[in-house]
Amino acid sequence: MKKIIITTILSIILVLVSCKTDDQYEDFNRNPKSPTKVAADFLFNGATKSLIDQMTSINVNINVFRFFAQTNSTTTYTDEPNFDLTTRGIPDYHWSEMYRDVLLDLKTSKEVVLADEMLAESEKKARVAQAEVLIIYTFQQMVDTWGNIPYSEALSDVTLPKYDDAATIYNDLISRINNTIPDLNGSGYSSSDQIYGGNSAAWIKFANSLKLRIGIRLADVNSSLAQSTVESAVSAGVFTSNDDNATIQYEGSTPNTNPMWIDLVQSGRLDHIPSNTIIDIMNNLDDPRREVYFDDNLGMGVYKGGNYGTLASYPTVSHLGDLLMDPTNPASLMDYAEVSFMLAEAAERGYNVGGTAEQFYNNGIAASFDSWGVTGLAAYMANPDVAYTTAPGTWRQKIGLQFWLAMFNRGFEGFTVWRKFDWPAFQLPVDKKNPLPYRYTYPIDEQNLNETNWEAASTAIGGDSQQTKIFWDVN
Repeated sequence: MKKIIITTILSIILVLVSCKTDDQYEDFNRNPKSPTKVAADFLFNGATKSLIDQMTSINVNINVFRFFAQTNSTTTYTDEPNFDLTTRGIPDYHWSEMYRDVLLDLKTSKEVVLADEMLAESEKKARVAQAEVLIIYTFQQMVDTWGNIPYSEALSDVTLPKYDDAATIYNDLISRINNTIPDLNGSGYSSSDQIYGGNSAAWIKFANSLKLRIGIRLADVNSSLAQSTVESAVSAGVFTSNDDNATIQYEGSTPNTNPMWIDLVQSGRLDHIPSNTIIDIMNNLDDPRREVYFDDNLGMGVYKGGNYGTLASYPTVSHLGDLLMDPTNPASLMDYAEVSFMLAEAAERGYNVGGTAEQFYNNGIAASFDSWGVTGLAAYMANPDVAYTTAPGTWRQKIGLQFWLAMFNRGFEGFTVWRKFDWPAFQLPVDKKNPLPYRYTYPIDEQNLNETNWEAASTAIGGDSQQTKIFWDVN
């Protein structure tokens, strides 16, 4: 939408590590510190859409988290379901999009707001705080994607930014969100706020729910900080229904359609199919969500997934459901189902979160059914393989399975659930049998242009490999 230069083209390349062709650099020739050049609401609006589009996309050149979550497979290309990402430079794209089109625009929007003498101080604080929540969200997502990343020197005039320790970044994000939440209670963005339309109470719930997420991630590596962070977030107020979801509503015409419609319908491609990993599990549970997750193209309520990681014939397997093909289908950064399952984990760990693990587990399933407009909840919950007291496995496996099913349309969170709970059981790709990944490798651009800091980060995390786990993933 808009690209903004910091100092020189070289610093753009090295700080943001974006790979741009020469004719694209013209868009960067604007001073990010001048409010007369780009309006803050334009930057905030564009960054919000860039973030949600990137997290929602199903394009194999942009986002392959649905493959990493093993909810999707393909009929044409098997490189990405086999976790071979180098041919398309997918980590490079995600890195560039997050740093340049999300974080930089949000940072610049804050600077423009603070320089606007027409705004009252309370308005400045609220608008800066809204941008700050999305910045925290994005940095947390990037840590969960790579581990150590440029943070303290990112988005600055430092041309070769160092990588910060992932756990240290998490600690700082907790401090930042604690400092940000009080400022949300004011008159922030409204018409340019695609998520909540300027509803400050909704933003506060979102921020607290994000704080809950950051806290519960730490449960296996820093139990005391995890518990205090989670309990503080819950006492202040997290999501309590799907009405609270951090969602944008897409429109029926480009450029404001759901990016999945572009990839699945407008492109005319027949690449993406549900995998047998998820369909086999849902078949065994007689899960009613199959009717909306998948199309009944095989007839008679038969659902069949493509063998994960191998080519499949499109007519012989189930297709993705009609809602996923709808250009107006909304997309979420966080939803009530996610919050409920995180609270179920917290309750199992003995945190004071105002309910039992079973209650929150039930809430999570109900929230998923409600968000998809699916009936049959009572019968599903009565299934002994679903009911919390009788479902097989440990609490990690019970929560992990239903959490993963609920994240079907949110590939990154589905992948993260598998990493966090080590469940459900994933399969090696049929074709190449590559090891299961736990992270993206660092972009090739970083290896070439920021080699010294890349090498230090790679050593610090235990090697720049897809099999290196994020610091909180210790099980």
